[in-house]
Amino acid sequence: MINDNKEAASADTPMIRMSNVKKSFGDKHVLRGVNLEVKKGESLVVIGGSGTGKSVLLKNILGILEPDEGTIEVDGHVTTHMRGRARVELMHKFGMLFQGGALFDSLPVWENVAFGLIHGEKMSKAQAREIAVEKINAVGLSARIVADLYPAELSGGMQKRVGLARAIATSPEVIFFDEPTTGLDPIMADVINDLIVESVKGLGATALSITHDMASARKIADKIAMIYEGEIIWCGDIKDLDNSGNAYVDQFIHGRADGPISKHSDFSKSAKNTA
Repeated sequence: MINDNKEAASADTPMIRMSNVKKSFGDKHVLRGVNLEVKKGESLVVIGGSGTGKSVLLKNILGILEPDEGTIEVDGHVTTHMRGRARVELMHKFGMLFQGGALFDSLPVWENVAFGLIHGEKMSKAQAREIAVEKINAVGLSARIVADLYPAELSGGMQKRVGLARAIATSPEVIFFDEPTTGLDPIMADVINDLIVESVKGLGATALSITHDMASARKIADKIAMIYEGEIIWCGDIKDLDNSGNAYVDQFIHGRADGPISKHSDFSKSAKNTA
């Protein structure tokens, strides 16, 4: 069981710590010894290309997957193989904005937002609706207009806002963002980025995001970590990103076709074979 005593973990204890975390699927080694720390109240964004291990990293922290080796700690508690009630209590600390929204088509907007309150916190529907309305308004939607609509009646940008409202509804200590701007036009993506920054700071929460959208990463991050071939190859403050001194980071953040990533990628090999 997780001790709720706020003094149980030092203020200097990272909210999230991954130590030598490895995860394979058969002979495919996805995480090859990830070491990463996220401080309390910090917004850290993990960048990297498709297939580099971003989603697997996130799923290991959430407990959807279990590491083959290494340890994961949340607020000083080892959670690597946590089960049962302790895992349920841990999940109450978390909020999540899913890449595709992951809204329930059969539930109205307000009940989507209130889902964790009703089913996790066992709150009455009347009380949960009040909070849902507050959060819907907080993400720039009019609850009076959209609360009783269904997800299919909303645009993609509106669905993403509802997903954000659900992520913050329980006032979580940690919020995870999985490719938060995927599928949005540049203007709506920037609106969502602003809402993420505002929501995280308003809650005083810790945020861990994964994305390959550099405009989003630069907007919402305090720190950036880059994952490449299953390892964190650079981690630093956002202000140091353009002077990382790492050729892999430099190629990725500037979207250059030529560089060390291309030379080592399957794309490069296939391009040579078809030349």
